[in-house]
Amino acid sequence: MEVLFKIIRQQQNSSPVVQTYLLEVDSGNTILDCLNQIKWEQDGTLAFRKNCRNTICGSCAMRINGRSALACKENVGSELARLPQVSALENNTKTIREITVAPLGNMPVIKDLVVEMSSFWNHLETVAPYVSTAARQVPEREFLQTPLERSRLDQTGNCIMCGACYSECNAREVNPDFVGPHALAKAYRMVADSRDSETENRLESYNEGTKGVWGCTRCFYCDSVCPMEVAPLEQITKIKQEILQRKEARDSRSIRHRKVLVDLVKEGGWIDERQFGIQVVGNYLKDLKGLLSLAPLGLRMIVKGKFPLTFEPSEGTQQVRSLIESVQKENAET
Repeated sequence: MEVLFKIIRQQQNSSPVVQTYLLEVDSGNTILDCLNQIKWEQDGTLAFRKNCRNTICGSCAMRINGRSALACKENVGSELARLPQVSALENNTKTIREITVAPLGNMPVIKDLVVEMSSFWNHLETVAPYVSTAARQVPEREFLQTPLERSRLDQTGNCIMCGACYSECNAREVNPDFVGPHALAKAYRMVADSRDSETENRLESYNEGTKGVWGCTRCFYCDSVCPMEVAPLEQITKIKQEILQRKEARDSRSIRHRKVLVDLVKEGGWIDERQFGIQVVGNYLKDLKGLLSLAPLGLRMIVKGKFPLTFEPSEGTQQVRSLIESVQKENAET
C-alpha cells in the first residue's frame, strides 16, 4: 500500500518544516524500516538515531502521529489503525494514508529527528542512580538479596532510557528544574534497593520543592508512552508514599497539600475549600504570609458569589472513609 510520510525536519536554531515522502510499504513494516527506506532510496540527508532495531537500546525514540514511541517497535498497520480519522488523505480518486514523524519534545533539535539529550542525562545524574558504595562494605561475604528484594527492582530495571516519558512530560515543559519521570523512576529503584544505605538522604533530596516528586503534575502521559511498562508515575507515587510516612504536615506545603486533601475527603467525602486553603497555604493559621496571599483570591470569590459559606458532607462519606482507610492500611502493610 502507499503511505505518505510527513517528516518534521529542522536544523539547529531554525524553524521546522514539513517534508513529505510517498512510500510503497507493507502493514508489517516498522516506522524505522520506512525511515531507512526514505534515507536509502529518496533522501540521504534525513537524520535520525537508530541502533539495535529490537526495542532494547531506546535510540530510535521519536514522536509518531503525535506521541513519543520507538520507531523500531511501532509498525505501519498499527499506526494507521490507531488514528484512522487523521490518517487518510484524499488524492483525486484514491485514498493515501498519512503518518507524521517528528522529533522528541522537551529537548532542542540538532537536526531533523535527532535531539540534544544533555538535559535528560544531567537530570538523571542529579538523583544519583547507583547503589551507594558505603552499603557494599561487607567484607565477610557477598551482599546478597532475597528473591523478593530483587523482584522489587524488576519493573524500574526495565527502563531503556529512550526519553519517551521525558518528551511527553507536561511538568518538564513548564518547569525546567523538574528532573523528569525517567530520573524519578530510577530514583525509586534506589529507594527500593535493599543494598543501598542512603535512603533517608535520597528521600530528602527527592522531596525538595518542585524539582523532585512534587513537581509531577500526574498527567499520566509518561505511563501511557513508556514502551517497557516501567510506569514512571507509579514509581513517583511510591516515593511520595515513602516521604509521607516520614514527614509531618507542617514540614512543607507539598506534604500538607497531600495530607490535608486526604484528611478532608475522609472527613466530608469531598474537599471543604474553606479549610483547604487555610490548612495548606496558611499552615493551620501559622503562616501569616501564606494567609495574606489568599486574600485577593478570597475577595474575588466573595464578590462573584463563589465563596462557600457553609459545607455539607457528601452522600456516602462513610463509604469513602472506609475505602481510604483500607488503602492506607494496605500501604502500611506493604
